[in-house]
Amino acid sequence: MEKFTVHTGVVCPMDRANVDTDAIIPKQFLKSIKRTGFGPNLFDAWRYLDVGEPDKENAGRPLNRDFVLNQPRYKGASILIARKNFGCGSSREHAPWALADYGFRAVIAPSFGDIFFTNSFKTGFLPIVLSDLQLDHIFHACAAFPGYRLTIDLPQQTVNLPDGKAFNFEIDPFRKYCMVNGLDDIGLTLRHAEKITAFEIKRKLEQPWLFGNHAS
Repeated sequence: MEKFTVHTGVVCPMDRANVDTDAIIPKQFLKSIKRTGFGPNLFDAWRYLDVGEPDKENAGRPLNRDFVLNQPRYKGASILIARKNFGCGSSREHAPWALADYGFRAVIAPSFGDIFFTNSFKTGFLPIVLSDLQLDHIFHACAAFPGYRLTIDLPQQTVNLPDGKAFNFEIDPFRKYCMVNGLDDIGLTLRHAEKITAFEIKRKLEQPWLFGNHAS
C-alpha cells in the first residue's frame, strides 16, 4: 500500500450529498476482485451518456460535459470534496478502489458511510471529516479559483489552504500509523514474517503428523 504523508493536489468539487457506492462504481463492474482497472468507470452513470459495461471500451463513449470529472479545470484532480454521507449504500470495497485507481488520494466530506470509511483506509485512500462550514469555504474557493489546490498533512492532521488557513481533522491513531507507513492488513502481518516462519519450523518438528510427515 502506498504511504500517505503529505499530499498536495488539485481539488475536484462534488456538490452532492448521499453519494452512494453504486454511483461511485456501478454494480456491473464488480466482477473483478483486483484493486486496479476501475478508474475508467468511476461515477460511470454520471460521467457518460450511455450505459457502461465491463467488456465495453470507454474510448469514444459520449461524455456528460456537465459532470465535474469531465471539466478541463479539474483534470488531474487528486483530492475530492463532497457533502454529507459520502459512500453510503452497499458495502463494496470496489468504491475506494475505483477512486484510488482514478488518481484520487483523499476525499473530504462532513460525514461518510461507515463501511466505505473503513474500507478506504485499507486501500490507502484517506477519508477526512471536516465541518459543513469548513467545506463551504473550500467549495467557494474551488469555484472561484481554477486549479485550486490543497495540501493534506497527515502527520500533522491538517488540511492546508492556499490562503494560509489550516483545518485540523481527527483520525484514529492506529489508522494514521498504517497510512503513514503504507501498511495494509497483509503488510501488518508481514512485519512478523520471521517469527511466523520460526513458529512454522518449530511446529513441523514438534508435530510432524499435522503436515503429513509421519511414518505410515
